[in-house]
Amino acid sequence: MAQRTPDGPPPPPPVQKLRVQYARRGRLRFSSTRDFARALERALRRSGVPMAFSAGFHPHPKISYANGAPTGMASEAEYFEISVTEHVDPERVRLALDEALPEGIDVITVVEARPGALADRLQASRWRMAFEGVAVEELQGVVDAFLAQEQVEVSRMFKRGRRSFDARGPVIEARVESGVAGAAQTACAILTTVVRHTTPAVRPDDVLSALSLVTPFEPPRPPLVTRLEQGVWDDAQATVIDPLTDDDTVGLQR
Repeated sequence: MAQRTPDGPPPPPPVQKLRVQYARRGRLRFSSTRDFARALERALRRSGVPMAFSAGFHPHPKISYANGAPTGMASEAEYFEISVTEHVDPERVRLALDEALPEGIDVITVVEARPGALADRLQASRWRMAFEGVAVEELQGVVDAFLAQEQVEVSRMFKRGRRSFDARGPVIEARVESGVAGAAQTACAILTTVVRHTTPAVRPDDVLSALSLVTPFEPPRPPLVTRLEQGVWDDAQATVIDPLTDDDTVGLQR
């Protein structure tokens, strides 16, 4: 039996790859990965970006997503890559995509991709958790108790069932301060954490579960969570470095 092949010529090959940083704000923090993928593909068509497509009977645009924030969490540092069939100006692509995407999804930066995998440059995230109705002193005591532990095991449901893992080890930094949050700018206690990316990933809700395990901490409402940064973790400077930097001397510490 002869093998079927798609009719017509193969799709044009990609000649350029772009890396894109975008923010997910406001109500759009509740959009799922699938929701965003649909919105992005529509925006790419509307903005006339010359997308590269896969071959086969069901061609799809060559888009690669990297370490998206969980549904319900805002982010200033989400990333994806696209391949295009013509050389384009990254800034013009940024402006066109930002215009075509829904309000609440904002394109921050578009650069030409450098060699190497984007995923290898996403080693840690800085998260901000704003707790309305919680005093700074209370949250500081809870965080101190958490940091004093060598290990805090939490569990979460995965596709293959419930799994337990350590939520303390990946937390590199945790700082408590006062601030405001929400549309009403209500006074609150803010926990900023830097969490190393591991398998399985330790998410902000896992850190919250760990806080409640080491102390009887029960915030009156779930915190408003925002990813502030994600990128290369630099031990020497104790900071998260922009993954889109063109500095090839940045060490990749996988």
